[in-house]
Amino acid sequence: MHSDSSMVELLDDRQEWLRFSQPHKPTLQGADDCWDSHVVIQGMHCAACAFTVEEALMSVPGVQSAEVNAATHRAKVVWSAARVTPSAWMAAIAKAGYGALPAADSSLRQARHEESRRALWRWLVAGFCMMQVMMYAYPAYVSREGDITPDMVFLLRWASWVLTLPVVFFSCGPFFGNALRDIRARRVSMDLPVALGMVITFLLSSVATFEPEGIFGAEVYYDSLTMFVFFLLTGRWLELRVRDRTAGALEALMNRLPDSVERQLPSGEFERVAVRRVMVGDVIRVLPSESFPADGVILQGQTLADEALLTGESRPQVRGVGDTVVAGSHNLSGIVTVRVVQVGEGTQFSQIVSLMENASLQKPRLAQLADRIAKPFLVGVLVLAALSAVYWWPTNPGHALMVAVAVLVVTCPCALSLATPAAMLAAAGNLARHGVLVRNLQALESLAEIDTLIFDKTGTLTQDGQRVTQVMTAEGVTPAFALGLAAALAKHSLHPLSRALVQAHESARDVAAPDVQDVNEMIGQGLEGYLDGRLRLGSFTFCAPKTKGIPDAAGVCQVHLCSENEWLASWQLSEDIRADAVQTVKALKDLNVDVWLLSGDQPESAQQVAQQVGITQAFGACTPQDKLSRMQTAQSQGARVAMVGDGLNDGPVLAGAHVSMAFGNAVPLAQSKSDLVLMGGSLLVVAQSVKLARHTLRVVRQNLLWAAAYNALCVPLAVVGLLPAWLAGLGMALSSLWVVLNSLRLTKGF
Repeated sequence: MHSDSSMVELLDDRQEWLRFSQPHKPTLQGADDCWDSHVVIQGMHCAACAFTVEEALMSVPGVQSAEVNAATHRAKVVWSAARVTPSAWMAAIAKAGYGALPAADSSLRQARHEESRRALWRWLVAGFCMMQVMMYAYPAYVSREGDITPDMVFLLRWASWVLTLPVVFFSCGPFFGNALRDIRARRVSMDLPVALGMVITFLLSSVATFEPEGIFGAEVYYDSLTMFVFFLLTGRWLELRVRDRTAGALEALMNRLPDSVERQLPSGEFERVAVRRVMVGDVIRVLPSESFPADGVILQGQTLADEALLTGESRPQVRGVGDTVVAGSHNLSGIVTVRVVQVGEGTQFSQIVSLMENASLQKPRLAQLADRIAKPFLVGVLVLAALSAVYWWPTNPGHALMVAVAVLVVTCPCALSLATPAAMLAAAGNLARHGVLVRNLQALESLAEIDTLIFDKTGTLTQDGQRVTQVMTAEGVTPAFALGLAAALAKHSLHPLSRALVQAHESARDVAAPDVQDVNEMIGQGLEGYLDGRLRLGSFTFCAPKTKGIPDAAGVCQVHLCSENEWLASWQLSEDIRADAVQTVKALKDLNVDVWLLSGDQPESAQQVAQQVGITQAFGACTPQDKLSRMQTAQSQGARVAMVGDGLNDGPVLAGAHVSMAFGNAVPLAQSKSDLVLMGGSLLVVAQSVKLARHTLRVVRQNLLWAAAYNALCVPLAVVGLLPAWLAGLGMALSSLWVVLNSLRLTKGF
């Protein structure tokens, strides 16, 4: 009791919320101080369980929304701190008959290990008893009338009954517990038909054992009962192992942060503190084999950092004094001292985890359809089983009940509920391991159906960084002075061309950049600010109308600087094609995808890059509206379009595409509106993602077809009495297991 009260106090401590929650941006006026919390639900087995947990959470005042995923057993709860505490809505989950643990709780791994160990023990007991019962049942199958005396028959059946007791009262525990919970709550889940089948079979066999002359006759079914319990537990245990594996990418990512770290005291010594106590500005010491708990800059030491789960870069990166390290990356070799510059939700790690958690909770269209079917399907199963028993009762009551049992067991729609989410999550985990974060699971369906893919040029087909190769200035304006003015404007933008000018100015260090006031960025055009008059930095069309004209010789440059009415300077910047751009375009064409290039840069530059990488459809001088118009024209002609950009001036077209992809290093992840975020520098993952998405959709269709065909074949056999209970249990277990194992193929290769 004391430990329970301590846990409640811990959950309601505001300092502890950041372990499994983050502040929620309010969508309703006055809905401030709201939090997004992620928890793992224990005791779930199906989509009906997910509905039950959602209903329990939504019944708590102060809980604004709840999403529960039946495949990952994770829940996202949005709640108001002014109206409810975490312990209150967790208590509602417990009252509904389920457990809940914070998604980042250090005891979660241990809890999952305990769950797996208990499942293994139940399976072993069921298997051992099944073999013994089959040994006692064998003489009845092979003997002829008169070979075995009635006393020996009774002894064998009594021994089978004794051996079945551990199976019923221990191995079947989860089925009965979940069924009783559902009955008390007046709802239906997938364990209810199975538990009914087990109870009916055991009671029928017990009556036949001790009253062989009764209405149900002398037929016993201990072998069938123990066999189908063993098969069901085999399926459940393997599903548990496979589910842990398919959800492994998210858990591996979330567990990258250590529980504690060494923080430097004012005296210079180090003390070990909880990671959540680390603040910006603290100096920490990270030892080899530990993970970096926050974003920071190395003050002392040198090491190799494993950033594979964050960037997709498989090779360890050298990090020394002055280099930045990111939370969640792994310190492989040396002891380093780091000054913390970002903690908590501000880190790139936190944003990645948030994206993956949200994606894992989403339900694609096909999964939503299966979930809607599951609950009425279960009610139909109960009705069909009852009708089957009524039909066969006049002929043979014992046989009638066993027909009902076969119907109850064989029609459990576990495979139907798992068909889509198992495949989608396996694919999302595979993509995450290769540096592609899926923000929206629905995007995998859309990505599989695309036939046209549009690339932005700068920062997408070309390297993010650029360099100044030519500068032209007006008479009386020095290149250094012009670059200082340009950098003063450009530092207010994240555009690759702006960053290149800022970097060039910082490298030169000839003239300090002045302080330009009221800087505004016109997306896709340029920047405007004031310094003794108006200054503009941007494209030819943005600057030329406001001046006396830009010289023809400077017209080939990409970036121009002008004052209120005079041209001041122009810069030509060069960019390198990404190393894998040509290979990527070829791979997309091999997948029968039309590839376009839409760029805000000059047409000559766009055409040059397009020719280098093998794109025939290329258009330059495109504003964001131009890009959107061209894409919408293609869509109106039936094209399914994907857009790949840098997330800066591509916002409208990214939003308008059927599916969008953006490089995560171009803008903060929180600002990205794309469906998929490319964390690394590789462009080839675009083609590989399309290929994997198509494979995923094929697997989903295979799963749904299998689930439908299995029920279409087995239900009639069960109803007419041709499917024994043990075979029904085997069929149900194999059906669900086949769906999960088929989905597991998506975790292999890329």
